[in-house]
Amino acid sequence: MNTFTNALQDQGCCMAKNEVRPEELNPKQTNILPVAIIGAGPVGLAAAAHLAKRGESFILIEAGSHAGANILKWEHVRLFSPWKYNVDKTAADLLKQQGWSSPELDALPTGKELVEYYLDPLSKIKEIKPHLVLNTKVLSISRKDIDKMKNANRDRVPFILYTEADGDLQKIEARAVIDATGTWGNPNPAHSNGVWLKDEKNLQEQIYYGIPDVLGKEKKRYANKRLAVVGSGHSAMNALLELVKLTDQYPQTEILWIMRRNQVEDAYGGEEKDALAARGELGSRVHNLVDKGKLTVYTPYRIQSLVKKSDTIAIKGNYNGEETIIPEVQEIIVNTGSRPDFEMLREVRTSIDTATESVEALAPLIDPNIHSCGTVRPHGEKELRQPEKDFYIVGAKSYGRAPTFLMATGYEQVRSVVAHLVADYEAARKVELDLPETGVCNVNLNLKDPSIVANSCC
Repeated sequence: MNTFTNALQDQGCCMAKNEVRPEELNPKQTNILPVAIIGAGPVGLAAAAHLAKRGESFILIEAGSHAGANILKWEHVRLFSPWKYNVDKTAADLLKQQGWSSPELDALPTGKELVEYYLDPLSKIKEIKPHLVLNTKVLSISRKDIDKMKNANRDRVPFILYTEADGDLQKIEARAVIDATGTWGNPNPAHSNGVWLKDEKNLQEQIYYGIPDVLGKEKKRYANKRLAVVGSGHSAMNALLELVKLTDQYPQTEILWIMRRNQVEDAYGGEEKDALAARGELGSRVHNLVDKGKLTVYTPYRIQSLVKKSDTIAIKGNYNGEETIIPEVQEIIVNTGSRPDFEMLREVRTSIDTATESVEALAPLIDPNIHSCGTVRPHGEKELRQPEKDFYIVGAKSYGRAPTFLMATGYEQVRSVVAHLVADYEAARKVELDLPETGVCNVNLNLKDPSIVANSCC
């Protein structure tokens, strides 16, 4: 019997041969099934910790080979948020009971350190390890034996998660589902229209989505080349800073910075006003590099097409209202954000904002078209509640395409959601969250209802 089957049986999950028909199921029977958590990243593991503390049955499903697998893809990057914002309190309590020593709370971990010193140990504690299923991808979620259209008895039947492990299809029954899969691995394209076009797909060998290890294993790829970084957020700034360091060893390296903002100053953020010093310093350091001429800035530049020219790429777009071509770029690093993947949720009833692709109730709080605040008001189960009872989207995926998500936000989300699932409604309603300000809070007053800004800005 494999680990996957053992975990299912430990949770009381019904495999196909043990299925119970919907009409035979009542709410009490449903409650003996586990809560299924999808994604063993920081927020998914925090959900597991809260369920474990409450004595609630759960199963934690991870597509990677270990907890925090996606984070190791940017393991060389140092976070701008210190440990105190990256560790869930309940998870820390469980770890300390088993001899874990907390890192220095004001220190800034790298992605690798976050996994090695926190996520990996957390995944191995006795309250979580037996319920963690690795190398397993969730393909789809539905209600048992009924499709999305059916209303009758819908809330009384369990969820079915269709999963794949080693090429085998397995089914898991659950009384509730927490989707903490994030948005990593689903980047936005370089094209300003947000559409994945053939010209970009055909250039994947010369395009990197994310923050490459410029000073490590990717050094030869970028040394002494003409490079373009597309994007204006923290990931783009991290990439730019690493590339400028590369020019110390390889002075022929040429760096172009392409973004859509109306002016470069808009990208710097709060700088010295930012409550997270490292986040503010990112903007200040890049500001300094621009002033010294270390970067060639194109903004506002809206990319319309990418054209292969022998071993280089020509970037065609609209620059300050004029059609412009940026020629002879050898490599492109794209940091235009990510988008959630909803494919596995097609048979689940969801309420998603049409613009941000976030949980709908969160959109007025995080939509950059309305404001650019770095924090949002505390929110929990009530705001995350979906039309599908006992189904929740949490973590970075709850923000959809919107930026500036912090792990601490996800930890409070799952604390509230878990409290609701175990019928501790008072705890679920009492949502508290202390997040650092960015030092900027620019609002767009060109709205039909200006009161939205006053109510939603940090």
